Amino acid sequence: MSNSIFPENFLWGGATAANQLEGAWNIDGKGPSTADMMTGGTVDTPRRITKVTEEGTYYPSHEAIDFYHHYKEDIKLFAEMGFKAYRMSIAWSRIFPDCDQQEPNEAGLAFYDDVFKELKKYGIEPIVTISHYEAPFTLTQRYNGWVGREAIDCFMRYCKVLFERYSKTVKYWITFNEINSLLVPAGGYLGGALLIDDSGRFNVTDIDSKQIRMQALHHQFVASARAVKLAHEINPEMKVGCMINYSCGYPSTCKPEDVIFAMQKDQISNMLCGDVQVRGKYPAFAKRYFEENNIHIKMEAGDLEDIAQGCVDFYTFSYYKSHVMGTRPEGDETQGNVFGGFKNPYLKASDWGWQIDPEGLRYVLNHVYDRYQIPIMIVENGLGAVDTVEPDGSINDDYRISFLREHIEQMREAVRDGVELMGYTAWGCIDLVSASTGEMKKRYGFIYVDKNNDGTGTMKRFKKKSFYWYQKVIKSNGRDLD
Repeated sequence: MSNSIFPENFLWGGATAANQLEGAWNIDGKGPSTADMMTGGTVDTPRRITKVTEEGTYYPSHEAIDFYHHYKEDIKLFAEMGFKAYRMSIAWSRIFPDCDQQEPNEAGLAFYDDVFKELKKYGIEPIVTISHYEAPFTLTQRYNGWVGREAIDCFMRYCKVLFERYSKTVKYWITFNEINSLLVPAGGYLGGALLIDDSGRFNVTDIDSKQIRMQALHHQFVASARAVKLAHEINPEMKVGCMINYSCGYPSTCKPEDVIFAMQKDQISNMLCGDVQVRGKYPAFAKRYFEENNIHIKMEAGDLEDIAQGCVDFYTFSYYKSHVMGTRPEGDETQGNVFGGFKNPYLKASDWGWQIDPEGLRYVLNHVYDRYQIPIMIVENGLGAVDTVEPDGSINDDYRISFLREHIEQMREAVRDGVELMGYTAWGCIDLVSASTGEMKKRYGFIYVDKNNDGTGTMKRFKKKSFYWYQKVIKSNGRDLD
């Protein structure tokens, strides 16, 4: 266990999303995104989505941690940790404030020019997510987000601008963040699909249906495949990947019914999207699922051909937790990253109730690689926790170090198992706004940002104990995890 078996070119780094750290929501021509219309919340108080910004209401993404004005400082800190890669996203509405406009916003493109220049200065490889939970608000208003087929053309116009502008700057692209999240009710929002209720607020649950979400998902499949083809045409050296929110669910008992139930959940929650984007076709099990759920996807001529021809080059996923599926008593539910399940009595949980399961990561890596046999990257993994700043300014987040150490140990085991693992970018490498609750106190970062849940704070950055630990991990290429 003392010797690293990670390849010498392994992409160690961190991950963020534009809507959770950039801020500058209406600066330099940026238009509002769906994320900009979400209020703050807590683990007990759900965030709201409003039709217009309400005076006196706090919208966390409007300022976030102001990476827009701090990017040089933040990237310098990433470089000090030794990052080989930085997984980031581009804010679609910063490039196209209006989803239907034909010409991009040059100021938005120039900002990312500067970000990429700064990354190159330190030898950090950008891994860019094209759409990370923040469709332009105009896409929601006009087409109900990805429910409308018009979204495909809007997205392709956006992709063409990015690929042409950054073809010599960005090698690795990811089309949609956690695309399979559209399979659950909250996914309606994540796909920009919202309708307005009688209160004038956008409503998700009451208008949700599997039919609506699967239609939106099909449109994203087509758009993703077309984006892969376009990227390869513009520059064959560019690589495009998918991104799955991996829902690791074990059967709750060895009862055959529970085993079958867990298998079916794995197929629909994880493999459906992976199969379409990696194998280039809808899997056989999808037919029965569509029939039993009265789902009728409207397709146009050429859709399936596009999907077949636009298979991704690599597979990425987020992994935070596992859960159990099947027969369990009510009240035994556990929290999770969109997907939920039952508690596992053999596991501990985070402050937010997410089950901590390092061995589950090894299982997932083997399970995915056995199925697809293409390079894999873990692009989100981390521990959300409340950090305490000591009187001397130090932040001793040993719990985070322990979490990450145990997961990296299991990554090493998976590589020994034969998995072709190309990189690891820890989530929220700098503290940012929580997507689920809008909080700042749910911190993931190696870098502490002085910002509170209500938006107050100095925005100053501080290195946590985990900063120096991860620096050592990267320098040793995963050999030194102590």
